Amino acid sequence: MMNAAVSFVGEANGNKKGLSATIAANPGDLKLRASFSDTNFTDGSTLNLDDLLISVEKPGSFLIDFDITKKDVQFRFMDAFKVEGKQVNWTYTHMRNDRRTILDATLMFDRASKLSVSHELGSVNCKLKYSYVHKGLTTIEPCYDSAKKSWDLAVSRRILGGDLIKANYETSSQVLGVEWSNSSLLYEDGKSVKVSASFSLAEGLHTPELSVRSMWNFQA
Repeated sequence: MMNAAVSFVGEANGNKKGLSATIAANPGDLKLRASFSDTNFTDGSTLNLDDLLISVEKPGSFLIDFDITKKDVQFRFMDAFKVEGKQVNWTYTHMRNDRRTILDATLMFDRASKLSVSHELGSVNCKLKYSYVHKGLTTIEPCYDSAKKSWDLAVSRRILGGDLIKANYETSSQVLGVEWSNSSLLYEDGKSVKVSASFSLAEGLHTPELSVRSMWNFQA
């Protein structure tokens, strides 16, 4: 039996509004998705469909993205193995048009902590991130970017029966981001809201850049 799902995402950022949609189906072990993103509209009278993406995935094995608009394809292969009893997850990603290859690996120390590294082959681009979950509610993630030679820090916490508050600071750009993902206060299933604010601390006190994103999920 094949299951299907449809999701819509509406986003408002200042004077800009957008709508994206994803149609997914699961025939057997595969997952098929067709996504329309960056569908912008201003006065409600015009609707332009851009960035059509078709994906074929076998969870835990491979993912292939076909970008119809850009005539590009991205391959992603993943696997897992154990070293001294610790699980290591790795992912190989190749982007054809950009001619970029990225290797990602995550070492799971235990259920609460893990160490991740992401390296772009043939470059100095490498990110090292440690993640620690305290009592299942608070997540602390310091990250070092070798290309920028800078540290970033993200802290998030679950509240109100599942809502998530997250703060992220980038030292290279001096940008502080705050997010609130709201799901528990909505009465209908399949709906969620995320409110984001971005502060550029290098520019001093100013009005933050705000965005609101709503998502609707439907199962068929």
